[in-house]
Amino acid sequence: MKRDSWVLGVAGVVFGLLVGWIIASQLARPDAVAPATTPDTSAAAPAETQSPTTGGQSSTATPLDEARLRDLESQADKNPKDPRVRALIGNLYFDAERYPESVKWYEASLAIDPKNPDVSTDLGVSYYYTNQTDRALQQFARSLQINPSHTKTMLNIGMVKAFGKQDLAGAAEAWQKVVELAPDSPEGRAARQALDTLKQAHPATGGATGKS
Repeated sequence: MKRDSWVLGVAGVVFGLLVGWIIASQLARPDAVAPATTPDTSAAAPAETQSPTTGGQSSTATPLDEARLRDLESQADKNPKDPRVRALIGNLYFDAERYPESVKWYEASLAIDPKNPDVSTDLGVSYYYTNQTDRALQQFARSLQINPSHTKTMLNIGMVKAFGKQDLAGAAEAWQKVVELAPDSPEGRAARQALDTLKQAHPATGGATGKS
């Protein structure tokens, strides 16, 4: 599922390629379905397309399920106070890599239920993919206000700080928090691998602690 792979699949090829990038450039929700990345030295970003996109699809995008979309839009029309159906529409657009549309629907969901950290974090990732790195980080901060222990948010903060801001120290700090909070979770394992990769390529950032 693609929105989950944004969070949980980062421990694979992303961090294998991260070493080269560091040396060259000294980084929910209801009904889940998220992206991994292949950074390069010219546009380091946690996206399947190697840089944030304004809505174009990559070869790995999930085709938009038009029938499902029509059904959900009908439900949204009939239920103007239902945040879940709006989040589900956002998920469909996210998986199709149509991020401007996912932004619209996640924002609509949060306007009704502003206390959902999963939707808030999905919105932050969508902001990132629409070239709004600072806004993404601001949204992640809101997610942590809702749930200070939301490890998926922290993992994404590390990704965006590293790839979007070239802030390796900030990324390491975010990932270290994930390891401390949930060392045996998928997020904790991904964060540990990220930290280990940073330590190998850039020792000043430090390495992971916690269980192996």
